[in-house]
Amino acid sequence: MTKKHWKRRIFDIIQIGNEEDLPSRAFDIVLVALIVLNMLALFLETFEELSSLGGAFHAIEIVTVAFFCVEYALRIWTASYLYPGESTVRAVWKFLRSYDGVIDLLTILPFFFLSGFVVFRMLRVVRIFHLFRINPRYDSFNVIKSVLYEKRNQLASSVFLILILMLAASLSMYSAEHEAQPESFRNAFSGIWWSVSTLLTVGYGDIYPVTAVGRVLAVVITFLGVGAVAIPTGIISAGFVEQYSKLQQETPRLTGELTAIFVNRDSAWIGKTVEDVEREYGVDIVLVRRNGKVTAPKQHYAVREGDEVAYL
Repeated sequence: MTKKHWKRRIFDIIQIGNEEDLPSRAFDIVLVALIVLNMLALFLETFEELSSLGGAFHAIEIVTVAFFCVEYALRIWTASYLYPGESTVRAVWKFLRSYDGVIDLLTILPFFFLSGFVVFRMLRVVRIFHLFRINPRYDSFNVIKSVLYEKRNQLASSVFLILILMLAASLSMYSAEHEAQPESFRNAFSGIWWSVSTLLTVGYGDIYPVTAVGRVLAVVITFLGVGAVAIPTGIISAGFVEQYSKLQQETPRLTGELTAIFVNRDSAWIGKTVEDVEREYGVDIVLVRRNGKVTAPKQHYAVREGDEVAYL
């Protein structure tokens, strides 16, 4: 196998979760297991009762981070397949700036800066980003990402409204409570904590109004807080309904326009990926039925004998 074929094969294994490809599937399982193991060691090493196991936790960290470093290097090496229309340098740069590239880097850096100044030790928290690397492996997480992206403008507007409401609540409560509680409400920003805890929950209890005007304002602000929190919640809920409705309607809408073929042993499509078939034969493969299971294949999906392929 040539270097180019090895490079492509490594890309298929590490970049794309293919249930039909055993090495790719095994890589996904190992990656998720190491992420969970790394996070478990991170939490367990904070227990004083387990201080005797510090060496074992450190060994786990070394092994897992070494795996992540190798994976990160391989992703950089195969970036040209991730962005086939770009040059090698531009493909690597696009990967480094991408969501996956940034998350991968943030999960590796803390290992090298866990000692020294407090700001470096705080990088331990960044290791939690390991968990975000699991997300692209599952379609359900992609749905969440799609909803948040499509509703980003509405969500930004609702967050901006909440921020304005927080500032207005803080200023109003300062005006009503400053004379009665100069220590608790020293200035307009002293009420920010109270406004956040009141608008987003039911109040923490450490700061509360004592005057009649302040208590009336607190009641009004509490009701406004319920409505303010409901706005982004409603936007996200509506986005999920729209997304799942779109997914359910997509297949029936295309069914009447598709051409379906059965891949027999003499077919020239056997062993070729969806990307290769689409490029060579000028078709657009939409669905593949294999062993009774219908899937929307990705570009790396390899066609096999006995498949039923539906294309445009």
